[in-house]
This record gives sequence, structure tokens and C-alpha cells, in this order.
Amino acid sequence: MRTPLSLLRRGWTLCAAAAAVWVSSPVSAAPGAASLPTAPAVLGVMERAADWQLAHPSSHKPHDWTQAAWYTGMMALSDVSESPRFAEAMVRMGDGNQWKPGPRVYHADDHCVGQTYVELFIKRRDPRMIEPLRARFDEILASPKTGDLDVKKNPAAWDMWCWCDALFMAPPAWARLAAVTGKQAYLDFMVEQWWRTSDALYDPQEHLFYRDSRYIPMREANGKKIFWSRGNGWVMGGLVRVLEYLPLAHPARPRFEQQFKEMAAKVIQVQQPDGLWRASLLDPEAYPMKETSGSGFYCYALAWGINRGYLDRAEYLPAVQRAWKALSDCVNADGKVTHVQPIGDTPKTFDPELTEVYGVGAFLLAGSEVYRLVGGKPTAPNCH
Repeated sequence: MRTPLSLLRRGWTLCAAAAAVWVSSPVSAAPGAASLPTAPAVLGVMERAADWQLAHPSSHKPHDWTQAAWYTGMMALSDVSESPRFAEAMVRMGDGNQWKPGPRVYHADDHCVGQTYVELFIKRRDPRMIEPLRARFDEILASPKTGDLDVKKNPAAWDMWCWCDALFMAPPAWARLAAVTGKQAYLDFMVEQWWRTSDALYDPQEHLFYRDSRYIPMREANGKKIFWSRGNGWVMGGLVRVLEYLPLAHPARPRFEQQFKEMAAKVIQVQQPDGLWRASLLDPEAYPMKETSGSGFYCYALAWGINRGYLDRAEYLPAVQRAWKALSDCVNADGKVTHVQPIGDTPKTFDPELTEVYGVGAFLLAGSEVYRLVGGKPTAPNCH
């Protein structure tokens, strides 16, 4: 098998063309926004949050999507921290899982852990880290699921990407595996399935995703459509993680970039004055509680877009500054990330002291891009 580096040279990622949009120097605070933190302050709160989570292991199964979302944040932290302890924790996790995805062959949630396996393979060059994932995805390609994505009509839709969260869980794993193996079929499948889901769930007027087909006819108390914060956070996180590995010359890339920009423009419109987003994006008064998991993914995606030149700095930097300040304020002195909405599929109220591993993952992803934004580390092109 060809090495990832040779594939990178052969055009699977964006190294050369992305150079024009690198950001490698600190940026000044925007007028009227929260002041920018220092790079050591960003890294310090990230490491504190990660160490708290490591010391308080989740009871979820180690291949579960909840854990897998945390792993993505741990890998992002390992890219900016000088300490090897975060990547080493992920290697131990992979060894414990025997580098296998979750047990459900088709379910997107059980593919999410594969993102971390591939990223560790890129660092360690150990083929065993990706062999089970390759076998799984080859099995899917040999017998893909087809059918209606409307869960009200088709109970088998859950074996496809019929809910918006799936766009974070699976597509980045398919894109990463395509990049390191050179197998075009992985990328083709990912692109086709993304746009099937988008066609089913993306509202072209609101530029937001319904969680799944059940929510399309529903309305909030104020009469607005129901757009769940974390659900759309999953999508924006998935978008940037796909764009990191989607070749610059790929014919679908402009469409992905356009959707990212549309969603980013909408998201900053519904950010609340305290810097966070509420569980219901269009009815924040009905859910006035702070919520950090969706907010973390938005901060991550917006900072990523600024760092790589897709989003205008003057327009989007204040939103990122406010979001990071608010997110950091939700990390206790001991490192616990609070105000994380529990597992669910719709806006709800909850205990503000609640935490969950996926909320920590979102926070770490956000921190990794804010760290680059303030000059802690040059922003790499879309290759790893």
C-alpha cells in the first residue's frame, strides 16, 4: 500500500493550493468583541479539560459515537500540544478496540471512531490501525443500502445517513480512508451519500438542517421551524472535517464550500449575546439555558473557516471570540466541561452541570482552531 505521504504528493489533499489561505500570525481583537486569549491560555484550558475527562472515564462503550466524538477532539489537541499523553491515550483506546469500528455494519454512529484510527495511522504508519475499517467499508461498498431516507416511511433508513448527526459521524472517516488508501470509491460513496442526506434534510431557505424527517413539519412554540443546535453543530463539524481531506480539484468541492458558507452565515445570525447558541436555534427564548456541545462545534467550524480563508475575518472573528470566551467560562477549575445537553435528538432543558464526552470533544476541536487563530501554531493546509 502506498504511504499517506506519497498520496498527499499525488494530490489527495490541498497542500499546495491551500498555502494562499494559511494563517500563521496572531490576530487582533475585533472592536466590540471579547478580547482574544493568549495561546498558552487556550492550550491550558484544553489540556485541563482533556485531563479531567481522562480521569473521569465515560461509561459509554469505547467504540460508541459519544466516545468517538471525544476522540476527534483528543486528536486535535494532540496536534497542538507538546505532550504525547493525548495521542498515547488514543493508541491505547485503539488497541483496546482491536482497531475495529462499532458492531453495526451500516450505522454511521459506528463509523465515527474510524476517523481517529486513520489519523493515528497517518502518524504511526501501522497498517493494523486501518485494516478493520477498510474491511467494513469494502463490505458496505459491495452491498450498499438504498431506499427512502424518510424515517416515517422507512424504518430501514437508519442504516443510511437519514439523520443530520450522521454527517459528522461517517463522512470524515470515509474521506480520511480515501486519502490514505487512494481508493476513489470511498470518496465517491461519501460524496453521493452526503448529498442524498442534504437533499432530504437541508432547508434551502433557512440554511440549516432538520435533525431527521420527523421534524420537517414540526414547529417550535414561537411558530418557527425546529432546528436543533447540536444537530446543526454536527453538520458544520462534519463539513469542515470533510473539506480537510476532499481534494481541491474534486468536482463536488465547490458545493461543499458553498454549503459551509451558507450555514456559517446563518449560524452567526442566531448566536446569542453571551456568545453561545441555544438548544433551539430559532426559538432561543423557549430554551434559555446555555449549551456547550452545539456551541463548541460552531466555534470550531467558524474558527476553521477563518484560519483557512473561507470566512471573512472581520465578519466572523467577533463571533468566534465571544464563543470561545463563553465556552471557556463553562469549564470548571478542575477541568469539567459543563452545560452539555444530554443525549437526545431535539432541543430540551437540562441540568447546567451536566457533562458528556462529546461535549468535551467539541470543546477540544474548537480550542485547536482558536489556538491557531491566536498564533499558537501555524494553520496547516488541508493535509495531515
